[in-house]
Amino acid sequence: MNLVDLVFLSVALGVDCLLVSFSQGLIFKTNKRLNSFYLALTMGLFQGIMPALSYFGTEFVKHYIAPYGRWFVFGIFMILGVKIILEAFLNKENKNIGCIDIKCLMGLGMATSIDALASGVTLKITETPIIISALLIGIGSFLMSGMGFWLGYFFKKLPSKTLNILGGLILVFLAFKNL
Repeated sequence: MNLVDLVFLSVALGVDCLLVSFSQGLIFKTNKRLNSFYLALTMGLFQGIMPALSYFGTEFVKHYIAPYGRWFVFGIFMILGVKIILEAFLNKENKNIGCIDIKCLMGLGMATSIDALASGVTLKITETPIIISALLIGIGSFLMSGMGFWLGYFFKKLPSKTLNILGGLILVFLAFKNL
């Protein structure tokens, strides 16, 4: 792959990060800068690390993870999306229900990076240098995630319950998109 192909791959892989971060940006009311940074950092790290893992472990990925990758992503996004929608109806208006704890960040990072994991196989087959690829994918996902969070945050003029439901629906949409 050439540099242009890698940029397109980075953008394609970063779209899920942007959408997930957008849904989180709709929800957060406090510690916005820190939370957006943690979210973007997690997305960038997972998106950068996963292609490298599959690049070096192509056979393992193909036999054990690839057949179930879509269901894994579906499950994580569906659980998180339904959780956010339910909490929109169950919690008080002023409670921050955003997902920023370590377990949630790890889940979001893994769920959004399954495609990146699969892309490592392609990078290996095309003999594309993994260091440049992983850095470009990771940095692109970091930037797109940050941008998504702040775009979501600026849409907060809608009622909070509506935004929580919208954020949850985005995650549910991503769950079905990955099937």
